[in-house]
Formats: sequence, C-alpha cells, structure tokens
Amino acid sequence: MERHIAVPFSEEELKELHAGDYIYLTGTIYSARDAAHKRMYDAICVEQEKHPEVEYSGAKLYEDQILPLDITGNTIYYLGPTPAKPGQVIGSAGPTTSSRMDKYTPLLLSKGLKGMIGKGKRSQAVIDAIVKEKAVYMAAVGGAGALLSKCIKESEVIAYDDLGTEAIRKMRVENLPVIVVIDSEGHNLYETAVADYLKEHN
Repeated sequence: MERHIAVPFSEEELKELHAGDYIYLTGTIYSARDAAHKRMYDAICVEQEKHPEVEYSGAKLYEDQILPLDITGNTIYYLGPTPAKPGQVIGSAGPTTSSRMDKYTPLLLSKGLKGMIGKGKRSQAVIDAIVKEKAVYMAAVGGAGALLSKCIKESEVIAYDDLGTEAIRKMRVENLPVIVVIDSEGHNLYETAVADYLKEHN
C-alpha cells in the first residue's frame, strides 16, 4: 500500500500504518544520530535522578530546557548528512544503521517520540517499546542519499552544533519515501518478508 502522510503523525494515522506500507512523508522531522541520542538520553537520566518525584513528559523536558526539542509526536531521522554543496539545502542524506540508537530509543519513546527512520533491524527492547508507546519504525533506502536529500526542502541546525554533522536538525521534507518496517502492533517486515519468501520457495 502506498500513501502520502503529513508529519508529525496523528494517532489515527499511526494506527493505520502497517509493516510493508510504502509511504511518502511531508512536513517536519528532525535528524539525530548516536552522539545526539546519547546527549539527550544522559540529560533525561540526570534530571530524573535529581527529581524522581517529577513525571517528565516530552513537553516538560523541552519546557525545562532539558531537551532541545519537544519530541512528543515527532519523528527522528537517523541522519548525519555530508556537507551541502553550493546551492544545496543539505548534503547526501542516507540513513544510519538504526541499532546504534537502540540503547537510547526506549527512553525517548516513553517521552513521546512516535517515529524513527533508519536502516536495519532493531533490538527486542526497541520493538517492545514501539508496541507499548504505539510508535512506528521506518526504513529509508540505504545508498540513495543524494536522491533522499532532494526531498529535504529546508534544514536548520537547532541543537548540539558542536557535534558537526551529528547536530540535531529541524527539516522540512516533501514526499520523503520510506517503508514501514515495524508498525504500532509490532508487526515486523524483516520477519514477515523472510517468512513469505520461505513459504513461496518451499
């Protein structure tokens, strides 16, 4: 199934997404890789240790300037682009291997993150958190960074600029092509595709 969807996601749209769906995203997403994830994760952990009595939502983490963005309902693209050439909005924008973010992802999902874009498999802890928090994991095509960059119409570094290419960027995208890999019910394309292949060839 192929669909055009606005981001940030609505809860209704998230529920309707299924593993294997081809979708085109238009709207606002953010870039962050492992260095930025670690920094956000550590900031949340420190604050929660200091104030265990406080319930920190994504909105509160942003309001209290613990996180540089309100992750509630938002999507993070695991992206560290190459430098932009003259006249370009952004350089090559291919996805990073998602497992590098697995340690940090369940905590961010618990604070309201709803979408992730990367490549490769996720840990069981991440899959469990996706189901619990009703989120979605999507894959962008590895090796198509130049093509994907054309879907990014605006890009602005909003935090951690000292990390260079791994800084957090706010990006406006138009028709960014992705495939739903793990949906909000835990259906996993990497597992079902193998099962379907074996069924057809046995």
